[in-house]
Parts: sequence; C-alpha cells; structure tokens
Amino acid sequence: MEKKKQSIFKPKLVTSLKGYSGAQFGKDLTSGIIVAIIALPLSIALALASGVTPEQGLYTAIIAGFVISALGGSRVQIAGPTAAFATIVAGIVAKNGFSGLVLATLIAGILLVLMGVFKLGSLIKFIPYTITTGFTTGIAVTLIIGQIKDFLGLTFEKSPIETVEKVEEIVHQMHTFNYEALIIGAVSLAVLIIFPRFIKKIPPSIFAIVISAALVKVFDMNVNTIGSLYEISSDLPMPSIPEFSFETVKAIMPDAFTIAVLAAVESLLSCVVADGMTGSRHNSNTELIAQGAGNIASALFGGIPATGASARTAANIKNGGRTPVAGMVHAVVLLLVLVLLMPLAGYIPMPTIAAILFVVAYNMSEWREFVSIIKKSPKSDTLILLVTFVLTIAFDLVVAIIVGIILATVMFMKRMSDVTDAHGWKEFDENNDDESIRLKKVPENTMVFEITGPIFFGASTKITDVIKRANKQVIILRMRSVPAIDATGLHSLETIVKLCEKQDKTLIFSHVNDQPMKTLEKAGLLDKIMLADNIDAALEKAEKC
Repeated sequence: MEKKKQSIFKPKLVTSLKGYSGAQFGKDLTSGIIVAIIALPLSIALALASGVTPEQGLYTAIIAGFVISALGGSRVQIAGPTAAFATIVAGIVAKNGFSGLVLATLIAGILLVLMGVFKLGSLIKFIPYTITTGFTTGIAVTLIIGQIKDFLGLTFEKSPIETVEKVEEIVHQMHTFNYEALIIGAVSLAVLIIFPRFIKKIPPSIFAIVISAALVKVFDMNVNTIGSLYEISSDLPMPSIPEFSFETVKAIMPDAFTIAVLAAVESLLSCVVADGMTGSRHNSNTELIAQGAGNIASALFGGIPATGASARTAANIKNGGRTPVAGMVHAVVLLLVLVLLMPLAGYIPMPTIAAILFVVAYNMSEWREFVSIIKKSPKSDTLILLVTFVLTIAFDLVVAIIVGIILATVMFMKRMSDVTDAHGWKEFDENNDDESIRLKKVPENTMVFEITGPIFFGASTKITDVIKRANKQVIILRMRSVPAIDATGLHSLETIVKLCEKQDKTLIFSHVNDQPMKTLEKAGLLDKIMLADNIDAALEKAEKC
C-alpha cells in the first residue's frame, strides 16, 4: 500500500477528479482567480528583477503554472516565477543572454524529470535546515540589494552582475538619486504594508500599482515606468527550440544544475508547507517530474525558470482551492490578462516594482528563523548558517549549498565520532558492594569492551587504539549499542581479528545487531570469531576458554 502511494508518477489531478463536485469547482474557480490577481504583479516584478521582459514573467506563470498543476504531485501547489530565482536568472542572462537561460532551463527541466524518475524526491529532506535557511535569507538580501537602484531612481554607468558589484555601483552612483522615484517607492511601500491590515481580499500590490501609476501620470513625475524602459507585448507565446552546441551546453551546465536544485528544494518545501495546512500528502517524485515538465515547457515558450511558490500556494489554500484545477484556472486567467490588459502594465512605475519586491524579499527571508538558529542552536549549526548565507550573497547558490553540505557533513561526522566510544568494564570488586552490585563477574582471563555508537571512519581508530591495549587471553566486544559499521570500521575490526589470531587470543562478539552482522558475514569474519547472543552467554564462553 505504501509503495502505491509513492509511485514514481501519479498526478494528483487524476485522483482529485474522482468524485469532483460542482461546489468544489466553484471554490477552485474563485481561488484560481484570486491567486491570478496576486500572481499578476509578482510575475511582472520578478521578470524585471530577472533581467527579462514583463510578459516573459506571465509566460512562465501561464505555461509552467498550468503544466505543473496538471501533472504535479500536490493538490494545491501554485507554480510560477519566484523570488528565489530572480538574481540567479539575472546573472545567467547577463553572462549568456536569454538563449543561454532558455537552454539552462531546458536542461534543468530534464534533470528534474530524471530526479523524479530515479526517486530522488525523498533525498531533498537530507539538506539541513540551517542550509535552506541560510541560502533563502541570502537570496532575499541579494534581491533587496538588486532593487535599490530602481527604488532610489539611481542611474548606473555599469551593469553589475554580482551582488558585491551592485553594492559598489550603488555607493558610487548615489549622487544620481531621484527624490521623485523615492517618493513613489515610499508611497508604494506604505500601501503594501498598511492596506493588508484593513483590506484582506484584494492584494495590496494592486492598490500600490494603481495609486503610484496615477500619481506619476497626474503630477507628470520624472520616474521610470515599465513602458519607458521595455516594449510591452500582448502576443501569445510561441514555441521555439534554441540553437545550441556542445560548448554552449558545457558552459551553462552549472547554471542548469543551480536551477534544478533550487527548483527541487523550493517546490518540495512548498509542498511540505501545503501538506501541513491541508492535512494531505504530496508525492515528491511526481512533483519533481511535473516541475521538470513545467520548466521544459516554460523554456520552449519563452519563459523563465519556475518552481512552487509558497505564498501563492498558501493563498490558494486559504481561499478554498483544494485540487489542481485551481492552479490551472490561475494560469488561464493570467492568459486572458496577457491578451487583453498587458499594455496597461507599461504605466507601472519601476519604484513600485522595487517596493513589491522588497516585501516579497522580506516575506521569504525567514529572518526570524535565522535569528532563532543563531540564538538557540549549537555553534557548529550557526557556522553552517552564516557560511551558507555569506556565500549565497558573495558568490552563488551552488557554491553556498556545496560548501554548506560539506560543512554539515563534517560537523555530523564529528558529532558521531564524539558519541562513538569503546571502554573496558570495571573489575568486579567483592569488597565494594555499592559499586559492584550491578556488575557481572568477569573471568580472570577475560576483558570486556563495551562499544557504543556506529563504527565508521570517523571513529574507527578510537576503537582499535583502546582494544589493542588489552592484555588478557579472551576479549569480549559487547556490540548491543552499535547500529552500523562502514568499510573503515570493518577494516578496524579485521585488524583486531588479525591481531588476536597473531597473539593466539580468543575474540567473542556479543549481541551483534542486524547491519553489523550482515557486514561481518559478507566480509567472512564470522568463521574467525565467536558469537554470543548476549553478554551472559559471552561470559560463559569466556569461562570455558
């Protein structure tokens, strides 16, 4: 039964439509429309932050949003462009152009499909919370830094790609500050913060756009708008396959890997949050396949990378969406907006876009969790968090994740090494009843060693060093607290066996658990040692030696 639930590909749309009612369609329809209204300004803002045109953000939300909802492993996931990708995509476009981004997204989609096919969905949970928090907060900071230019109306001489370079350019060009842009940005930010306290149903970004656009138009303010910087198109996206060569593929592979990893992590984290809100359960492998298909389709139709959007997914749930139909409705509504209303996007002021992205960055930053980890967690976890955070800002996400995982692995091995121990039993003292009352009597020719924790490469020498000092004829290794042995640990035990054979000593293993037993059997050591089910049996055997 469990395997059936976790089959490689079983879209939730198929199971959701069984017993689907008109009442549920009404809820899905309403929720889809509301989520589309929320996604509209976000898709445009995130496209601009990604260095592409406004309509390409909508292409992504429409194409990827529809495909991922239709094929996904979650009932309520809403997909589209997200803030997590913005700075990464902008860097890819700056280095390799939009064609390079399309190719990277295509390859990332293929990688995501393969991840799902090979059932790697469950492996995402092994990425430590400190790493996901570190790079999420780091991405939020890079997004904020990237929007300071438009919020203050600065004029850049250069086109910086890296976050550090952007900070330097902001400092150098602060003399180009435009107070009118700041006024529009500040008004938009105030609307985004204040309006949700009084009006719950309509997204505050809609109010911010309408009010700021009206101010710029009525007072003829010297503020950049989307229309003054970009050509707006309401044309439907048409599929196209980019030209590529082996050299191009080789150059963009790191970018494709970055997109695939981030899409997998973000989408599955969003699914976990959604499961907690609805009490349902997603299929992680199906979701990865859907994410891959969605990104492939997005790239072919001129979109950018997409993944599950936690905020839009939460809005879908809160407004009654309970099946993938809501996500598909959201995509269709955005398609109608693209065809009928897209030219109006030209009036949106750029400082308003920056303000919207400031709020998005704040909401995604997880700064409370960030501070909580620093305050409450061990120093090693804090180190992993800070290193991942800094590397995300200073370099890129792949470097941050790789270094973070290496650090986390090293710290984990250190902790496991600390808990793995081998110590000899105390001698039984008949004259000291208080200390000896719980001790078993050990034959004079015998030493008992209690081993606790896994015997792995980080702790194997600790065990061999202790046991090599044994000066009795019979050695008992009590292994009831050894859950596992790796290759290095096995080599250490082989060394002990050879040493005992050389010195003509008897070696007894007591209470060997399943995994260590299979490892010893596979290595052919069972013929060279004595086994006992428990310590009492081991002591009896030692008495007879």
